Amino acid sequence: MILVTGGTGLVGSHLLYFLAASGSNVRATHRKSSDLSRVEKVFNYYTDKKTANTLFNTIEWVQADITNIAALTLAFKNCEYVYHCAAMIAFEPKKYELLKKVNTQATANIVNLSLAHGIKKLCYVSSIATLGNSEDGNSITEETHFNQDAANNVYSLTKYAAEMEVWRAAQEGLDTVIVNPGVILGAGSWHTGSGAIFKLASKGMSYFTGGSVAVVDVKDVVLAMQELMNSALKNERYILVGATLSYKEFTEKLALAFDKKPPSKEIARWKLLLISSLEGVVSSLFGTKRRLLKANVKSLYTRTNYSAHKIKNALSFNFTAVCQTITRVAQRYTSEHK
Repeated sequence: MILVTGGTGLVGSHLLYFLAASGSNVRATHRKSSDLSRVEKVFNYYTDKKTANTLFNTIEWVQADITNIAALTLAFKNCEYVYHCAAMIAFEPKKYELLKKVNTQATANIVNLSLAHGIKKLCYVSSIATLGNSEDGNSITEETHFNQDAANNVYSLTKYAAEMEVWRAAQEGLDTVIVNPGVILGAGSWHTGSGAIFKLASKGMSYFTGGSVAVVDVKDVVLAMQELMNSALKNERYILVGATLSYKEFTEKLALAFDKKPPSKEIARWKLLLISSLEGVVSSLFGTKRRLLKANVKSLYTRTNYSAHKIKNALSFNFTAVCQTITRVAQRYTSEHK
């Protein structure tokens, strides 16, 4: 039996399809508020409705909050392999304690239960946010270590701490693999993450920023995870980045995929910082949700390059061309929003 946490998320839902299609016995956790129909919708992306429904019904769903040890203990019963995909993505400093609870403490729960139940292998979905910055301008690799003393955002800090829990488990005898994906592009969730980017691009964009973005196809992420779990490789981490693009290139490709005019103007960094500051004041006064934090502005103007040579060499792995990914996801968004 294979256990997947975060089964209703972008990575989890696509992973469930491939696991079910392979004939594996799969159990997935979900929260009480989760919409399981979203997962069935993802299954329909890959096959006809009848087959998708049949495969979806092979999944054994368990309602379990990953912060609830008692519920998780039941989910681990008779499991041999675990894919830990559940996480919280947020960058607001005021959400640090919640991020720590969901990303770090819950991962500690997962690894402790994996050790207690004799799990054969654990795959943890981390992020390139847990990697350090290159001091000499060279590509960032798995050996570019995170600097806890740098000005890191709260999401990075909690995901890095979660990785430390996984490495602890490895030292205690649990076979593990960690994947560090960039921005994951995939269909199925249009209000958060990269889905929101496609939603925005469908309406047209006027500006781009001066930084770069590392992207990867969701199908590549889940296939790499499966290959790693089925291999003899263990106690290693792997960057999953199919391409690193400037935001100008990225927004151009998005615009073309939606048959829109590419943005032609670069917005100055100081303007976004000003908007972020004003938004912060409004949020403090009226309790509104912040959408443009200083941490987000910083990332929009940072240029970095990530090397995925390790996964390519270890598994002879090939990533999907970014144009192919963007076109596919844009077409899916358009078909669902006619």
